[in-house]
Amino acid sequence: MDKTQIFRYSFRKSIPVLLGYVFLGIAFGILLNREAGLGWPWALLMSVLIYAGSMQFALIPLIASAAPLTTIALMTLLVNARHIFYGLTFVERYRTMGARYPYMVWSLTDETYSVLCSCLDDEAADAHGRLAFFEISLLHHIYWTAGSVLGCVLGGAISMDTTGIDFSMTALFIVILVDQLRSGGRTARRCALAGGASGAVSLFALGAESFLLPALAATVFALVVMDFATPDRGGEAA
Repeated sequence: MDKTQIFRYSFRKSIPVLLGYVFLGIAFGILLNREAGLGWPWALLMSVLIYAGSMQFALIPLIASAAPLTTIALMTLLVNARHIFYGLTFVERYRTMGARYPYMVWSLTDETYSVLCSCLDDEAADAHGRLAFFEISLLHHIYWTAGSVLGCVLGGAISMDTTGIDFSMTALFIVILVDQLRSGGRTARRCALAGGASGAVSLFALGAESFLLPALAATVFALVVMDFATPDRGGEAA
């Protein structure tokens, strides 16, 4: 399979995130301009160097209130620590990607993880190889960056009410979950139930400020137990 065919495959796989990231990026750019008073060069710089959707949204009020760097660093660690858990899925695969390895680790967002996981179940994934994984990750990054810059430009040029626009990131997560539930069968539903229950219990017990890491740890533990309890370890649960 030549590089043109691989790129076509990568682009097709990236289309759902394209539709989400461009509009999410626009929402981020508008909020960055309206609430933090920053122009499009800052949107470009943040999206290229930080590239963490939920954290970029969280940064806006921190920047607007001139929060200390230590506060920002700690919050970034807590918000993005979830990547440690699901990033383990691709450790071995990424190690074979040579010079692309650091970028692949750095660019593994929630949505990219979901798309790459779907590639693992794709019979054609082996034919597309490591290049497709890199192209998908890079395309997602481009979509997000372009959307954020466009949003920042629009935020300075168009007068509009931005109330509720920050819900767009949550909405994308919900859409991805629904798609996984519809296409993933019983195993996907059991995993979603384990994650939802872990999150609800942790939220109730610890509160909104402290529940995320315990919820992720509990979810991982539940999934490991479910995997070991499945008779065919090489089957659907794996």
